[in-house]
Amino acid sequence: MHHKIVDWKDVAQSFYEKSLSLAILLILFSFLVFPKLEVKPFRREIKVTEAIEIPPEIKEKIRPPEQTVKPVIQIVVDEEIDGEEEEELEIVETIEKTILDPYEEKEVPKTFGQTSRFVVYEDPPVPIRQVKPVYPDFAKKSGIEGSVVLEVEVFADGSVGAIEIKKSLMAGPGGLDEAAINAVRQWEFSPAKSGGKPVSVWVTFPVEFSLN
Repeated sequence: MHHKIVDWKDVAQSFYEKSLSLAILLILFSFLVFPKLEVKPFRREIKVTEAIEIPPEIKEKIRPPEQTVKPVIQIVVDEEIDGEEEEELEIVETIEKTILDPYEEKEVPKTFGQTSRFVVYEDPPVPIRQVKPVYPDFAKKSGIEGSVVLEVEVFADGSVGAIEIKKSLMAGPGGLDEAAINAVRQWEFSPAKSGGKPVSVWVTFPVEFSLN
């Protein structure tokens, strides 16, 4: 049995001639079917509006709009309603005049622990009223001494906000940590100042416990 050998170049050449003929026919068909497209140039027109002053004699001829007469409705109030005398209503003034000052500084409600820890200030807070912590009996008998380091939030009015323990000495109920927090919570400060204005800041300091 003999196999016929076909060169692929011959096959490709035959398809090339068919494709070229089909492309030429499509181009001729498009030129015959579709009309010629004309692109009109864009013309830009500028209109200038001039304001003309109306002469006085013409202004006098222009009639003003007529005023509409509102109807007058007479309200009649019967002294007796359904055979009963109308009760006199007592006028109670419950709303007082309110004067708003746009320059008045409103007091912002305190939120414990929300003060930024990166507040820049020139004058640090200074305690002006200190309460000495109560030394727990158990710590005294055990001879426990040292310091509890606290990080305290001091508001712009000098009051104490949130308190966090940075270094513990004796944790738990009745311990030295709790005694230090209870004492510092009663302190009052001269607030920190930034640009001469009081600001809320965080400050860290130790609370000492000594038996001597």
